[in-house]
Amino acid sequence: MKIPADLSYSKDHEWLRLEGDRATIGITDYAQRQLGDIVYVELPKAGERFDAGDPFGSLESVKAVSEVYLPLAGTVLTVNDSLADSPEQINEDPYGEGWLLVCRFSGSTAELLSAEEYEAYLREEAKE
Repeated sequence: MKIPADLSYSKDHEWLRLEGDRATIGITDYAQRQLGDIVYVELPKAGERFDAGDPFGSLESVKAVSEVYLPLAGTVLTVNDSLADSPEQINEDPYGEGWLLVCRFSGSTAELLSAEEYEAYLREEAKE
């Protein structure tokens, strides 16, 4: 399972690539494996604003429908429109072509985990 060291992570299994006050967000390799083959993606529109922890969309797989959560308060700048026709990109390349959205965030990034912290979190989750 891939956990790139240059990204930040949430306990809800989203990854973030932080650049200034912008964050590109997707789901982790772990999350896409748990979901299975993703067949449909529902994302917000540019300009929508969310508080940290709010659900911003959903992913439908052959197993279930799962909400995705915005780890930081922010405003959606752009969404990955290519996922409407090719949701499988999330399974094939969760940290690349399978990104979900870019937002301008406000507030603290203190709740985010480093790659090492996220890996430790997954180990703890596996024990439960």
